[in-house]
Amino acid sequence: MQYLENYLQKIINRGNVQLADSIKYTAETVGNKYINSFSFSEHEIGLLFGNVQSGKTGQMFGIMCKTTDLGFPAFLLLTTDNVVLQQQTLERVSSDLEGFCICGENDTTKFIQNSLLQPVIIVLKKNVRVLKLWANVLKSTGFMKGNPLFIIDDEADAASLNTLVNKNRKSSINKYLDEIKNDASSSIYLQVTGTPQSILLQTKESGWHPYFTYYFKPGNGYLGGDFFFSGEENPKCINFLEDEQSPTRSVVVRHLLVSVQILSSNGKVCNCLFHPSTRQAVHQKVCDDVKNELAWCKENFDNDFLKILKREYDNLTPAKAEKVKFEDITHKIRELLFTNAVKVLILNGKNSVSSLEYADGSNIVIGGNTLGRGVTFPGLQTIYYTRTSKKPQADTMWQHSRMFGYDRDAGMMKVYIDRNLYKLFADINATNNSIIAQVEKGIDDIKIYYPNGLNPTRKNVLDNGKVYTVSGGTNYYPLQTDNDTVEQLSEILSAFSDNEKYYQVNLHLIKKILTHIKPSSDFKLSAYQSILDTLLAEKPVAQGILLVRRNRAVTQGTGALLSPNDWKIGGEFPKAVVLTMYQIEGGRGWKTENVWVPNIKFPHNNVYYDLYEGESN
Repeated sequence: MQYLENYLQKIINRGNVQLADSIKYTAETVGNKYINSFSFSEHEIGLLFGNVQSGKTGQMFGIMCKTTDLGFPAFLLLTTDNVVLQQQTLERVSSDLEGFCICGENDTTKFIQNSLLQPVIIVLKKNVRVLKLWANVLKSTGFMKGNPLFIIDDEADAASLNTLVNKNRKSSINKYLDEIKNDASSSIYLQVTGTPQSILLQTKESGWHPYFTYYFKPGNGYLGGDFFFSGEENPKCINFLEDEQSPTRSVVVRHLLVSVQILSSNGKVCNCLFHPSTRQAVHQKVCDDVKNELAWCKENFDNDFLKILKREYDNLTPAKAEKVKFEDITHKIRELLFTNAVKVLILNGKNSVSSLEYADGSNIVIGGNTLGRGVTFPGLQTIYYTRTSKKPQADTMWQHSRMFGYDRDAGMMKVYIDRNLYKLFADINATNNSIIAQVEKGIDDIKIYYPNGLNPTRKNVLDNGKVYTVSGGTNYYPLQTDNDTVEQLSEILSAFSDNEKYYQVNLHLIKKILTHIKPSSDFKLSAYQSILDTLLAEKPVAQGILLVRRNRAVTQGTGALLSPNDWKIGGEFPKAVVLTMYQIEGGRGWKTENVWVPNIKFPHNNVYYDLYEGESN
């Protein structure tokens, strides 16, 4: 049986040829590049990286099928610790994949009786009890002593990583995952996520840093970070809350208008999302405010409401259907309002809401943490986002971007958000694009950076002793250094005069100059070079600033390297990489005669993250 071919044909039969082509490309590329060369004697870990809500499940299934074709008989598919999500995943595996023995959490007998006669897929949620059970089952049967295990960890950055890394212990889920993969004769552990920040910052020593990273592009019609958060000054799909006199009313009126446009154009559902806070009391208050605004719409329907509605209608530009006439819009909205057909739902730990309740009709959903990872909202067109945090985390914020997806009408999308939050999202999007650019360039040592005050992920999964930060705007220079050969470095710099205030140069030249500097414990040369690689991946022709100064009489270890004047010149370029090269006269504590000492400064207000695995630099 050709497992990948059968899966692709099933997708084609459903009428989605483009999706089949995308899955085939991912599966064949990953299979031929990373799995076909697998030794069947080692434990490897990889990362499948895709945009949030861009269809990674289909890509995962394609890779599983290709891997089966290449000789893997056993798959463990992990979901987050959510009963509904685990059941949905199990049902989807059962309906989409043929020729497999498919086991849920309680199917241990089925697994044992199958004895790998059919390739097996075990769908488990990341729960301590469940993982402990299956760790024992896999060990006691002995099947995996002579067979490779392929583990697919969906949302791998959630719960799987060791949250006790800084206490020299292992968290329970991480311990059992480690046990499961290491008890097999060999394994491939494929981490899957749309937010890989915490995974990329795992050390190789931990066993959770990916050996390879593959990025799959979203398909046609996907609305993601570049659509919503490109950073442009007046994005069409964004309404800034600072410009709204009555934001809740504006959101409610907008949702009513878009609901009728969609439902009158053979659409099934239109959803609106309020994401105000983690606190349940706030959710209830927002719910009350929304209901009050719906009541206001009814009470003022023929007067103020119609004036606001007409203004919104004139700016509406549906892309997927012809615009409904205003008279028909008002008639249908009246019907929605006066039959109380708009559902207002609170989705949080206190209020359990089935996904069926917002699967059709016009709905307004309010919630906090439950609106994040793994939860999808069909036909989501209007979002009110005000959630803030004193220490915002990029991966958590991005997972709350429920507006991303395929079944949205780009001409009617609207996000209500304040300018500061918009800027944070724009910064996160920029770094995501940087990560993608590095993966596509084939850079193995991927680097990430964020503005000051925005953390890449939660700190309890990062090894404090190994994650090294480089702050933009700070001057970095070695207290004691050496050049591989002073003569060669002097030859490279001979074209640059001391008399010039500064030179604008290509970052490739700055990188070349640094290759002649010998690394030291206080000058993390590999980190600086990796940051340059990151910037060049984003923009291959990126420019920097070079200052060259000769015959400087600076005593080693006395404080700042730069003269006040050169320090000031470097400060004139807050958005650029600035490299200052000082040729120091002999003596004064320096080991080498006429040694070149570098001082490098990266763009201001950014923090660059690097892993220090104990190498000499």
